[in-house]
Amino acid sequence: MSHAPVLLEAMLQALAPCADEVVVDATFGGGGYSRAILAAADCRVIGLDRDPAAVARGRALAAAEPRFTMLEGAFGELPKHLAELGITAVDGLVADLGVSSFQLDEAERGFSFQAEGPLDMRMGAAGETAAELLARLDERELTRLFFTLGEEPEAGRIARAIVARRAERPIVTTSDLAALVALTKRRVKPGRTPATQVFQALRIAVNDELGELDRLLAAAPDLLRPGGRLVLVAFHSLEDRRIKRFIDALSDRRARPSRHLPQVSDARPKLRWLERKVIKPGEGEVARNPRARSARLRAAVRLADDEERAPAGAASPFDAWRLAA
Repeated sequence: MSHAPVLLEAMLQALAPCADEVVVDATFGGGGYSRAILAAADCRVIGLDRDPAAVARGRALAAAEPRFTMLEGAFGELPKHLAELGITAVDGLVADLGVSSFQLDEAERGFSFQAEGPLDMRMGAAGETAAELLARLDERELTRLFFTLGEEPEAGRIARAIVARRAERPIVTTSDLAALVALTKRRVKPGRTPATQVFQALRIAVNDELGELDRLLAAAPDLLRPGGRLVLVAFHSLEDRRIKRFIDALSDRRARPSRHLPQVSDARPKLRWLERKVIKPGEGEVARNPRARSARLRAAVRLADDEERAPAGAASPFDAWRLAA
């Protein structure tokens, strides 16, 4: 399947790149976002990815496009990577979280339960594989992993089956694990493959995806110049909830403090929602690209220290995108 960047037009509406700006594409992947940003404005784009295959694609683009620079590494260490270029502030930051179409389509990467491959799931070139993680964790740890990172309701039942199976032989391929989960589960939601949530949990754990996201969120406000835009696309509720709560906590839309709870400092907001309502793909995009179905885009802008609260009823940058969708 060819690479189709999700919510591309909505991303461009939110990011709104301008000439002479510096924009970071923190999850280069197939380069769809970076190419679109370069085409939209005469700006500089810095791509980042920890996947060696994505880095190779990015370096090929950099060889042909002088306004693009490709870096290798995890986005949780974005400030360090930018500092190596002498950059301390940027005008835009976009990240398309989760696994890419390229990774899913390459059976040897072990991300997909739809193709036979080694149970790997590493986005980078180093670290523990999913097979090694399955072999190392005990039943209690596996249960917690599947329940917390996969939101799998039958986590304990699946963990017990894995421990019993690996006593007979190691679980080392995607089809081994997918078949075992399918035999073990008693209830499956219509339209969902039984192993979906187990594979999600393993992938998140192997790549420390939530930790990487937390580090990116913590760094973003100080990396963005006043007026800089933060655009994040999530694919499951664990990521989306983190993003929403983070922007709420730093925004001018934060909840009023309760007299029943400890009071927080009265620091001025650092972020403003571009639109608090989550942006989802339309039916047409989902029909063209089924993998876009679960995408959720949220976006905010960095406030200047003396900037006033956004006026009620202010126009949304997504209005034009909705009219075109």
